Amino acid sequence: MAEAHQAVAFQFTVTPEGIDLQLSHQALTEIYLSVLRSWKKRLIRLKNSVITGVYPASPSSWLFVVIAILATMYTRSDPSMGLIAKIQEHLPVSHSLSAQCQTVLSAVLFSTMLWLSLIFTMRMCLKQLLSYHRWMFEPRGKMTNTTKVWLTLVRIFSGRQPLLYSYQGSLPNLPVPAVKDTIKRYLESVQPLKNPEEFERMTSLAANFESCLGNRLQWYLKLKALWASNYVSDWWEEYIYLRGRGPIMVNSNYYGMDFLYVTPTPLQAARAGNTLHAAFMYRRKLNKEEVKPSRVPGTVIPLCAAQCERIFNTTRTPGEETGKHTHTHTLNIDQYTVNTLPTVYVQYSLHDLYSKYTFTMICRHDSTNVSSLEIYLSLRIPWAKARKEYFSSGLNKRSLDCIEKAAFFVTLDDDEQGMMGEDPAASLDRYAKSLLHGKCYDRWFDKSFSVVIYKNGKNGLNAEHSWADAPVVAHLWERRVTVSTAVRLTSLTPCCLTIQAYLLPPVCPQCQEKIAQSLSIAQALADDVDFHVFSFRDFGKGMIKKFRISPDAFIQLVLQLAYYRDRGAFCLTYEASMTRLFREGRTETVRSCSNESCAFIRALEGGEGAEVCRRLLRQASEKHQSLYRHAMTGAGIDRHLFCLYVVSKYLGVESPFLNEVLSEPWRLSTSQTPVQQVELFDLVNHPEYVSCGGGFGPVADDGYGVSYSIVGENMINFHISCKHSCPQTDSHKYGGLIRQALLDLQLLFCPDQKDPSKADLRQTKKDM
Repeated sequence: MAEAHQAVAFQFTVTPEGIDLQLSHQALTEIYLSVLRSWKKRLIRLKNSVITGVYPASPSSWLFVVIAILATMYTRSDPSMGLIAKIQEHLPVSHSLSAQCQTVLSAVLFSTMLWLSLIFTMRMCLKQLLSYHRWMFEPRGKMTNTTKVWLTLVRIFSGRQPLLYSYQGSLPNLPVPAVKDTIKRYLESVQPLKNPEEFERMTSLAANFESCLGNRLQWYLKLKALWASNYVSDWWEEYIYLRGRGPIMVNSNYYGMDFLYVTPTPLQAARAGNTLHAAFMYRRKLNKEEVKPSRVPGTVIPLCAAQCERIFNTTRTPGEETGKHTHTHTLNIDQYTVNTLPTVYVQYSLHDLYSKYTFTMICRHDSTNVSSLEIYLSLRIPWAKARKEYFSSGLNKRSLDCIEKAAFFVTLDDDEQGMMGEDPAASLDRYAKSLLHGKCYDRWFDKSFSVVIYKNGKNGLNAEHSWADAPVVAHLWERRVTVSTAVRLTSLTPCCLTIQAYLLPPVCPQCQEKIAQSLSIAQALADDVDFHVFSFRDFGKGMIKKFRISPDAFIQLVLQLAYYRDRGAFCLTYEASMTRLFREGRTETVRSCSNESCAFIRALEGGEGAEVCRRLLRQASEKHQSLYRHAMTGAGIDRHLFCLYVVSKYLGVESPFLNEVLSEPWRLSTSQTPVQQVELFDLVNHPEYVSCGGGFGPVADDGYGVSYSIVGENMINFHISCKHSCPQTDSHKYGGLIRQALLDLQLLFCPDQKDPSKADLRQTKKDM
């Protein structure tokens, strides 16, 4: 009963003597503090909105302009050339103010308009400066005078101490490429993949599209680009992600791993407390916009931060035709609720959660009296109809609201994962599969991201893809990993805690049937995933740079060489590139299988001399860098063709060319996960504190998904996925071919190295 009295601020009873009013001072204090925090948060948002709105100037610069104008007028000069007098004539309160006050007020109004004009001019100048991308195509270390002047102007107009969203208004819009340029690049990309007859037919389809339908579709696309911040992103999010009807588990979501060699604590509850503490510290900085804006590595060029708005408190909500994102704005940054399935709701302060005993009690909470079928309700097939039918009212709706409005989802997993045991290589594969799909019912795949804490203290992350791309989540995860490792549990005093579990009502037979069907589909999908994760440590970025080759281009050639050896042919290869140089930019495709890469691989496999192979390899690397830079600067192929296809569907016209282009399978889908905050990792003094990166499921049923991360100077991590149901794919075989290809390319530049097969055997023994 004592807990019930504390749940309300006051109680009153009517007695014959009158009304007996009882106030709970503790409850009133909590209400007061909650209101205080909420208003504090509102004031912080207002202040940040003002600072961001006037950037690259500062609010204090307004006072400087006002003082300068008034000082100039004091010397009997008129810097406004008569405008101040005109303003004074039209002041609505001129009859109630003295002449001197009217002059001062007119000067302040003129100063304000001048200040706003200067801000607008500076923003437009910065926007034009950031539209210049020729610097990316200059040889490394050879900067032209034009670029030097440009870089100086960017530094001048960029301002000082920017907030997270300070550059958003200054970023240029994504340009719409010319149709003929996109078609030319497309035909060049598919030429090595088609025989002469197929290529001639595709050339004919492309020419017909360019001369007839292409210009009409392009006109509508340019019209959209005039008023939209980004002509691609909204359609990409809706039609590629939200309108997708298949399961997002495996097919869309991706994962991130913990440290490879180190586990800060083997206690699950302690790791959970530290992990959540670090995540909420990041959210606090994010809400205050204190996270530094991301930039192109090694430069002052800012990247778009729009995706950061939906990191926390975001859920993908399904619909029968299309889904949507539900984002909840939170004003309370010091307290939050931990909701444990099935229905355990506990309110904690940040200090309480910091104590490991909070999570210890949750871990020990007995939920065996809850039917497993009720837990399976987190599956999504057919999620939209089941949600409307079974989760639109009552306790189910309240429970679902708690999950969807939460900052993120946490799973306290009963399994132990990580690189461990007698077979560490196989344990890494199991670790990856667990993060990708778990047991199919213990992750909430619709949440923006879910944190998984394993029984042995290892953790990981599963992220939903539609709201943002991997670099945004990786930025959070890098900060989370390093901060949670630095935090030590200095106080282990148990907090006051009351956990109340409410048994959900029995699920109706119709819902149980849908749950069982969903589980069987999800289980079959998860069982079909073949995963292999390994670290290559014979050499890394340091040696590749000595070859004067881009590390990313080098690895892309390795992946294509391994695929050619596996299948005896080349394939359409997808590499993800970011377009965050532009406002609301997301990704573009780099078609890394080119004429140059194929020529190099044929020469190497055909037994050509080392000198010829080295020359062709450099040409292929330079071509890949050119393709990547074009994709980053808005001159890619696939997003433009995709938007033209969407316009054609709106107009109700068919294009054989676009239909064929968008139906081509990506049998090799690749992505690099770069380390963004290198200052957080000291791999020289602490080489054991290294993450293995993350990965994703296969895009094509008969293809591979490959994620790789270049860590430090001497390590490259690979995450390879495919499907058991395809007899032509094998993740472990392909991983072995990648390892061999790396060693073979090393031999081109270092012929004195040992025999590759022996080196491969040595590496295999090292992994065991």
